Amino acid sequence: MSQSPHIIIVDDEAPAREMVGDYLKMHGFTVTLCDGGKSLRGAIEKSVPDLVVLDLNMPEEDGLSIIRDLKSRTNVPVIMLTATASPIDRVVGLELGADDYVAKPCELRELMARIRSVLRRSTPARAAAEAGGAKAAKDALVRFGTKWLDLQAQALRDDEGNEHPLTASEFGLLKVFAANPKRVLSRERLLELANARDSEAFDRAVDLRIMRIRRKIEIDPTKPSVIRTIRGGGYLFSPAGEKG
Repeated sequence: MSQSPHIIIVDDEAPAREMVGDYLKMHGFTVTLCDGGKSLRGAIEKSVPDLVVLDLNMPEEDGLSIIRDLKSRTNVPVIMLTATASPIDRVVGLELGADDYVAKPCELRELMARIRSVLRRSTPARAAAEAGGAKAAKDALVRFGTKWLDLQAQALRDDEGNEHPLTASEFGLLKVFAANPKRVLSRERLLELANARDSEAFDRAVDLRIMRIRRKIEIDPTKPSVIRTIRGGGYLFSPAGEKG
């Protein structure tokens, strides 16, 4: 194993962030504690973490605006901590690019399991190994409409080689489609294979993420042919979709 993953915990309540921090340190993680958006930005300037655990309900700057700002500048995975956040807040957070959420007061073992799960999905080498198995690196390129998905580098590129940003969760869905071409996948199955949560909020988030992915890969996102909606069934990845 190389160095331990670096996790930043952002919570305006000192006892809460220290409790989570101590627990993660005890399990081998490197931890930085922040009391809000300003100190988070300062910490990231010094060292980009592997993951951020972020409380949504903070007085100085709310968690959703922090996620929006963070995701506009980095691809760092985010797990939201939600005390009173309604399902709509969770969905908005997921739409902004957050990767998972845990309710507060959180069960520390569950939070750690979620952290490990998100880290697995967002580590390019690990993701490529899971998706590609024994295949050679040249097989790690998958055509998605107007773009190429590089499973090894966890990147979406156009024919000129320009990279188009993907969140860890969008990559997770594309990886599942790449491994299951021409197969109808229900939202539930997509979530299961992408190692995500099976809940109402995530169910809706699948549709939002696919809408976002379509804007990046379809010739005409209003008439998708690469990732098609199957009425009452789910979604289907058609590798030759662009021929229409």
